[in-house]
Amino acid sequence: MSWPSTVKMAECGASGSGSGGDSLDKSITLPPDEIFRNLENAKRFAIDIGGSLTKLAYYSTVQHKVARVRSFDHSDKDTEQDHEPPYEISVQEEVTARLHFVKFENTYIEACLDFIKDHLVNTETKVIQATGGGAYKFKDLIEEKLQLKVDKEDVMTCLIKGCNFVLKNIPHEAFVYQKGSNPEFRFQTNHPSVFPYLLVSIGSGVSIVKVETEDRFEWIGGSSIGGGTFWGLGALLTKTKKFDELLHLASRGQHTNVDMLVQDIYGGAHQTLGLSGNLIASSFGKSATADTEFSKEDMAKSLLHMISNDIGQLACLYARLHCLDRVYFGGFFIRGHPVTMRTITYSINFFSKGEVQALFLRHEGYLGAIGAFLKGAEQDNPNQYSWEENYAGSSGLMSSSPELCPTQRPRSGTFDLLEMDRLERPLVNLPLLLDPSSYVPDTVDLTDDALARKYWLTCFEEALDGVVKRAVASQPGSVDAAERAEKFRQKYWSKLQALRHQPFAYGTLTVRSLLDTREHCLNEFNFPDPYSKVKQKDNGVALKCFRRVIHSLDALGWEERQLALVKGLLAGNVFDWGAKAVSDVLESDPQFGFEEAKRKLQERPWLVDSYSKWLQRLKGPPHKCALIFADNSGVDVILGVFPFVRELLSRGTEVILACNSGPALNDVTYSESLIVAERIAAMDPVIRSALREGRLLLMQTGSSSPCLDLSRLDKGLAVLVRERGADLVVIEGMGRAVHTNYHAALRCESLKLAVIKNSWLAERLGGRLFSVIFKYEVPAE
Repeated sequence: MSWPSTVKMAECGASGSGSGGDSLDKSITLPPDEIFRNLENAKRFAIDIGGSLTKLAYYSTVQHKVARVRSFDHSDKDTEQDHEPPYEISVQEEVTARLHFVKFENTYIEACLDFIKDHLVNTETKVIQATGGGAYKFKDLIEEKLQLKVDKEDVMTCLIKGCNFVLKNIPHEAFVYQKGSNPEFRFQTNHPSVFPYLLVSIGSGVSIVKVETEDRFEWIGGSSIGGGTFWGLGALLTKTKKFDELLHLASRGQHTNVDMLVQDIYGGAHQTLGLSGNLIASSFGKSATADTEFSKEDMAKSLLHMISNDIGQLACLYARLHCLDRVYFGGFFIRGHPVTMRTITYSINFFSKGEVQALFLRHEGYLGAIGAFLKGAEQDNPNQYSWEENYAGSSGLMSSSPELCPTQRPRSGTFDLLEMDRLERPLVNLPLLLDPSSYVPDTVDLTDDALARKYWLTCFEEALDGVVKRAVASQPGSVDAAERAEKFRQKYWSKLQALRHQPFAYGTLTVRSLLDTREHCLNEFNFPDPYSKVKQKDNGVALKCFRRVIHSLDALGWEERQLALVKGLLAGNVFDWGAKAVSDVLESDPQFGFEEAKRKLQERPWLVDSYSKWLQRLKGPPHKCALIFADNSGVDVILGVFPFVRELLSRGTEVILACNSGPALNDVTYSESLIVAERIAAMDPVIRSALREGRLLLMQTGSSSPCLDLSRLDKGLAVLVRERGADLVVIEGMGRAVHTNYHAALRCESLKLAVIKNSWLAERLGGRLFSVIFKYEVPAE
């Protein structure tokens, strides 16, 4: 299917944004393939049409490249003399599922429907689920344009289904708004159970719903004073007919010129009642006695305060009545508008004395469309999967239009995008988390820490040339690799620049989210594993050294061997191609090996040093089962992790070795670990018998990230951890044990160990390059 480079979208008589049917000759030029992505593979549609915005949802299949590894048959060869690589790599096409959500002004609905119709190839369904008031208004238009039957869905049911979906699948979906903070958005950690909560939907009026389970909810109240009231009264007061223009007026107004305050009545605070002097005593109270004309801005601001305060108080009273402390606000009235969110938050805090929390959603505009889609896809049971936001294809919170074509942005209208990829298995909490509801994977919040944010954004910018070079080198036979790599560079660079100005765009900004965004962008341009050849070579070299390392360890006394095993783990962790200090060494000195890495390590005492406590524990009874999260390929996993695993097995401890499901940097993947384990088993009877007897189990984490989120792990791994009674967790590597999980509290013993391979981070932690973190923790009784 060939796409036109641009498409002309002109207003076709559909009035929107409160235009009152004004016939504006408005036209825009858009790159449509960047907005309606993968449309040719669309399988199912849903649409939510409000008073001014249309939200389109569709499910499509996405074809992309994946790197596969397959073992050679080495049964009749001597591994030491084998000069072949340990496995072969092939790049294959894979089809995965993706959800697309596009939000645009009703002004462009006809042109958008025309474009969709012209580029539909083969949709599986002849029905489009529709919700919102426009489902009635535009029913005939949709059926005519798309030749699909419109099936109308209940608005409230769709909103709740959509809200449940985003709260379960998008970390950092909900946020509190704090005026005066920098930034003003504070994102919440996803609670293991999203229920119960109060959903306050503010459209023309206000609906208040208590949500108790996935399918059980109850409308408990509402108000006729809502967004329509603000719009209607605002139009009468200011002669401004457009909703967004009213909000803009309000943002520039001063409500105290119109509202009567407590101090206007009492000359200051009301001490007896504990009311501050600047509290509004009467909305529009001054207009009855003042002779002056009030500005449109002041009246709009007063009106916004009046309605927001009323909604906040009402929501607070219902929350207290039903013993709920979480209230989510959504609907077109919110629209991410700071003044609205600030006023509602103030009202909730004031009337609840801080006991009820006002929460807003990054994707609140999509809830209805998501819910309508889920209603139409129930036979596919989307809830049996976990989903992940694709940062490469999604707009950010408070952004204008997505980073499509900067030169055309002023004429690009308001188009907002959200993409979600379906994951193969459900993701769940690690059962060993002490308190899943308070677990935060990330150590540093870059949204909050301006110095760290500036450093890491610059660090990722400076690393971009190296990533592009690596991506091209990973596909030597591809004629368009350089062209695709340049597109990747432009896309990721634009994301980094956007995050400099709006670090809150995708929730809490962290080193993890910067790495994940880079991986998403690489995958978008078909670079599934830029380090595949590097890992293949490194694994081959390390396997040739395995016997020698084991022989030298076995020759040591028990106490010497324990220290040597730990130093081996740490030295292995030096081999991290994602760290510039290391990649520079590895590229300039091909002879740099395991022994050289040991000499790089900080001498004891280490920066964080619990080794003596760990050694004392090893003199006690063996652990029942150890869960080990491995980091890098090559020397790290083969000469560092596997000897450590072997020692635990010899003590009588079962081991679950967990590796990434998909590639990221030079991290070892689950499929690579299977081949590595098979090769090691051929050399070592301890590993061989443990694999055969099920005392050593290799599992996938469900992640394709250099970092580790213990609240989103493969369900199969979580089940196995519970069944085997794991009582030791070992988290290895800078990404997994420092950038994430450094403060993670577990219900069992844990080892967090890493070598700091970044000078800035080492200095911030109080150390130097190649400082060592060895953190052994025992949970409090």
